[in-house]
Amino acid sequence: MQFTSEQRLDDGVLEREFTLGEIPGTLWTPGSAPAPLVLMSHNNGLPKADPRLVARARYTASRGYAVATIDAAGCGDRPRSAADEQLRAELRRAMRAGEPVDEIFESLIGPLVENAVPEWRTTLDAVLALPEVGGRVGYSGGWTALGIRLAVAEPRIAAAGFFAGGYVPRAQREEARQVTVPLLFLLQWDDEGNPRQRALDLFDAFGSEEKTLHANLGGHTGTPWFELEDGCRFLDRHLK
Repeated sequence: MQFTSEQRLDDGVLEREFTLGEIPGTLWTPGSAPAPLVLMSHNNGLPKADPRLVARARYTASRGYAVATIDAAGCGDRPRSAADEQLRAELRRAMRAGEPVDEIFESLIGPLVENAVPEWRTTLDAVLALPEVGGRVGYSGGWTALGIRLAVAEPRIAAAGFFAGGYVPRAQREEARQVTVPLLFLLQWDDEGNPRQRALDLFDAFGSEEKTLHANLGGHTGTPWFELEDGCRFLDRHLK
């Protein structure tokens, strides 16, 4: 892991950009160390520099957590295959035309998840080797499909917070039954692009003995700010 830049924020959080081979990432660490780690992702290929992700990461770090995010293969500014670009173009066309898009999402998101998981696990290994990071690991992110796959594949993840936005492939909907860590699931009741019943069915499928659903009125990007505070209290219970 090579750090390429750093800045100290007003609340004392240290924000550092890094590279890990071909993987670009950002790490936020609080003044106290060692800090529990939260892996934080955004949905289905959006960049790690997305303002909503950065705001969540900075706030979470200010609450005493190390927070790491990356642009995995095919995400952010990293190169995309010709097949990937073709699928994205077909998705845009179908959405404009009001046509069904589930099968396009299956073809697009499934490989993204499979390619992303090894890079996230490599990042987890590298970040946990730092002296300023230690303790339990959580996952928080809008990319629910990735979070499900990581929670099943990675035994070091002790708790997870998911946003019920974005398409979850059939494979991860089946895998949800194998997720057993404590879970906080956020649902926007009026999310125009994500059927409510599908999100409720996914919540029901999770195998966790402790799982909590928070539903709020509003569209896809309308999650209330207080849910970030509640999310940190959830992490406090399970990672500290």
